[in-house]
Amino acid sequence: MMKHRLLDRFLVPARVHAAESVGPRLRRITLTGPGVSGLSWVPGQQVRLQVAAATAALDWLVGTLRTYSVWEYDGESMELIVFEHGDGPGAGWAGTVKAGDELMLLKPEGSFTVVPEADYHLFVGEETAQVAFGPILRALPVGARVFGHLEVDSPDERLDLGNADDHQVTWSYRRGESAAASTTLVDALRGLDLPPTPGVAYLAGEARTIQLVRRHLVEERGWSRRDVRTKPFWTPGRKGLD
Repeated sequence: MMKHRLLDRFLVPARVHAAESVGPRLRRITLTGPGVSGLSWVPGQQVRLQVAAATAALDWLVGTLRTYSVWEYDGESMELIVFEHGDGPGAGWAGTVKAGDELMLLKPEGSFTVVPEADYHLFVGEETAQVAFGPILRALPVGARVFGHLEVDSPDERLDLGNADDHQVTWSYRRGESAAASTTLVDALRGLDLPPTPGVAYLAGEARTIQLVRRHLVEERGWSRRDVRTKPFWTPGRKGLD
């Protein structure tokens, strides 16, 4: 159990109930315990976990925090699906965590959530976007119109996004190419036959790719920036993103 820190007053305790692989580089981690019960969560929101100690100068304050979208929460147990990439503390934690481990987390937060009144919904992203998109898709009103394109490295890294297959959501595979600044994802979006007027777009994943996709929507399709919701999770060589 990690030692108490100043930030602990804002954190709640959790216990790992189960941890299992669900695909290449994908781990499903189920959290339970009294601290996890009865939390307020809106699909698309995230939690921040203390996954390790920090440097000596900061350890007393916060520890090392990593942010993960909540895949499912029923009021008693919380499921995270963690994409393991890189060699940082988050990947190290996800690769070694096991049932019985204890940790601390900040309560769910974030505004990357569904806009129910939108005329239609557009989802664009790569592997890391799937965990945020799945809950949002499941929360959409019955009959909602959905379009989108997701790019993953291989079919084995696709998550079951529930009713995504009932909508106009397409997939492509990089087969080892970089996910950063992905022009292939933008090209795939450019080929989507969208309604003539804007809906609401949900863009998540690598930061530079999100910028390219937003530029396409605003400059080529005439969308307003207020209709484009973004959530950058990572970019090569930069820390501090979710």
